[in-house]
Amino acid sequence: MKTYRAPSQCPVCRNSLVTLRLGCASCGTEVSGHFDNCRFCQMAADDREVVELFLRSRGNLKDVQAHWGVSYPTARQRFSELLSRIGLATPSPEVDRDSVLNDLAAGRITVDDAETLLS
Repeated sequence: MKTYRAPSQCPVCRNSLVTLRLGCASCGTEVSGHFDNCRFCQMAADDREVVELFLRSRGNLKDVQAHWGVSYPTARQRFSELLSRIGLATPSPEVDRDSVLNDLAAGRITVDDAETLLS
């Protein structure tokens, strides 16, 4: 039997949907009530792939960076955006503008990296 991803928003009013019934595909048993929604289950497929890649790399963002073929600041920014989308964002520390410019001048980071860090 083909399964589908459950919608997370009401198609009428756009409020969050709640899970009220669960059923067994094998025997037909049903359980009803109010069940917590899984924030990870409601993620877009691309975001779930990012989380899976992060977990497979044992939380090493440098491995994720290498897999994506992007700079470390870009990988960090993309991961921060993902955390924001699923409600796990933490306030980012203030970026030391002078430090970023010094790293750029020394060739330790690219112009794109500097722009990402300063934006």
